[in-house]
Amino acid sequence: MFAKFLISGAVTGLLLSATVGLAPAAAQDPALVSDSSFIRMAGSLGLLQQKLGKLAQDRAASEAVKDFGKEMEADYSKVNEELAAAAKQAAFPSPILLREHKQQFDRFYRKSGSSFDKDYMAQTVKYQDEEVRLYEQQAKGGRVASLKQLAESKLPTVQQRLAQSRQAAGAVGADVTASTAEAKQGT
Repeated sequence: MFAKFLISGAVTGLLLSATVGLAPAAAQDPALVSDSSFIRMAGSLGLLQQKLGKLAQDRAASEAVKDFGKEMEADYSKVNEELAAAAKQAAFPSPILLREHKQQFDRFYRKSGSSFDKDYMAQTVKYQDEEVRLYEQQAKGGRVASLKQLAESKLPTVQQRLAQSRQAAGAVGADVTASTAEAKQGT
């Protein structure tokens, strides 16, 4: 009877250790979780910005917002390719549009005209504030060298894009004070 218990316990122990051994590396290493979060969030934000840029070209009332949307679509198309390549190199899944960002896109899909312009520009500033924080955190604390290097190299571009977005948002009368206050609190 005792031998049966020992064999059963040994088999259970082997199964548990095998299961833990098969767990993804990111689940085992907290540092990799932050790298994974960076790819997940930055990738989703990039995909959202690209889609919203394309939508702005069709739905915006202002030519300036349409042009801005065209620039965002082109910029984020390149960034998204780089993020996908970096994710692949680091053995993370390719970025996808997260549910919360899909819902934001759907909300904008129902808008048009000057209402679209102001909301789109204000939301773009908010998302880019978030991107700056993500890239700064990854550049400072990233553990996967290729992702850290990507964040370091793209950070000046992300910061410049945020400044351009704030300027464009002000030109169409978008309220960006809330996202500016949030950005100051986050840093």
